[in-house]
Order: sequence, then C-alpha cells, then structure tokens
Amino acid sequence: YEAMTVKRRCHGRNKKGRGHVNRVRCVSTGKAIPKDKAIKRFIVRNIVEASALRDIREASCIEGYQLPKIYIKQFYSIEAAIHQRIVRVRSRELRRSREPPQRNRP
Repeated sequence: YEAMTVKRRCHGRNKKGRGHVNRVRCVSTGKAIPKDKAIKRFIVRNIVEASALRDIREASCIEGYQLPKIYIKQFYSIEAAIHQRIVRVRSRELRRSREPPQRNRP
C-alpha cells in the first residue's frame, strides 16, 4: 500500500498535535474557519484618513497632538484571500519555500 500524495507538508494548517482548534469568522465572507488555517493580517491605520488629517491638526488646540491609531486583526478564509489577492497561488516549487515574503514598508 502506498501513501497518498500530499500537496502541503502542513496540510494547509498550523496545528501540530493540537487535535482541535477554535474557529474564527472570515472578514470577507463570514465563513467559520479554523484559526490555524485562516490567513491573518494585522492592520494598523490612522483613525482619520490623510485628507482630513491636516484640517484636524490646524483646528486642534494641543500642539503636536498624536492622533490615535486603529488596530485590527483580520482573518480571511483561503478562498476569500485568493480572490482578493491577499495571497497568491504558488507553483509546486515555490510552495516548498518556508521563508516569509518580502515586506515593503513605506
């Protein structure tokens, strides 16, 4: 008897001996997906967009006031992340690479 071919070494999850993992909701579709299988993105944004930022700074009475940021952790299902191009489909050779993608910081 031969073992079945495996597409991914981790079977698309990050569970490793846990047995069961709680589910989270996809931001895009609302689908319940295992937390270790979800594609996670941590977003740090200004509460106010850049166009209104200058107006608020001029109207503020406190000099050098730093506006608070908004911190969101988003979970995407695989199909939603591929559809929105958050992650891309990789070839068989590139699927083997374990290194994280290049980060482009502004």
